Amino acid sequence: MEPLSPKRDDGKVRIERLALADVFLYRPRRLEDRRGFFCETFNQAALETVAGPLDWVQDNQSSSNLRGVLRGLHFQLPPFSQDKLVRCVRGTILDVAVDLRHGSPTFGRHAKALISADGGEQIFVPKGFAHGFLTLDAGCEVLYKVTSYYSAEHDRCIRWNDPALAIEWGVTSEEVILSERDAVAPLLSETPACFVFGG
Repeated sequence: MEPLSPKRDDGKVRIERLALADVFLYRPRRLEDRRGFFCETFNQAALETVAGPLDWVQDNQSSSNLRGVLRGLHFQLPPFSQDKLVRCVRGTILDVAVDLRHGSPTFGRHAKALISADGGEQIFVPKGFAHGFLTLDAGCEVLYKVTSYYSAEHDRCIRWNDPALAIEWGVTSEEVILSERDAVAPLLSETPACFVFGG
């Protein structure tokens, strides 16, 4: 696996590092003309040059009817921990990844990016990170690939507005739309050590 430079462009995709190591934007090149565009939305070889070998096993889709829906911050425990490649195919989302790897120099810190259908950006979120997103438009649709099957027994979340995380979502507690589960998620400090940096 090659070191990840701040920006990398192989002619098909551009890969850009975000605020945390191992979390990056994956921007497939679009070929556009008066008809519209063509885009190779996923290329395993291109992604593996920066993320290493990945075995994708499941594709997921979510649809959010309203602006201000927040889904997260979610993760799965080992041995069902997941790498994720997330893209928005309708609307725009604010996507966030939080480092949960104990011993990491960036433990508890986050990276975020705007992901939109118009822009075609995707975000790669590796194992050991919690993931969530906020819809900035009504009718957002999000697709994401994962490297482990869903396991309800291993599914966990942390509080979206945990003060220790200091995530600026741009939405208040009164405005945000949450699931019952996400609304009562534990704080990071209440979450057992699930991932170890370098382990």
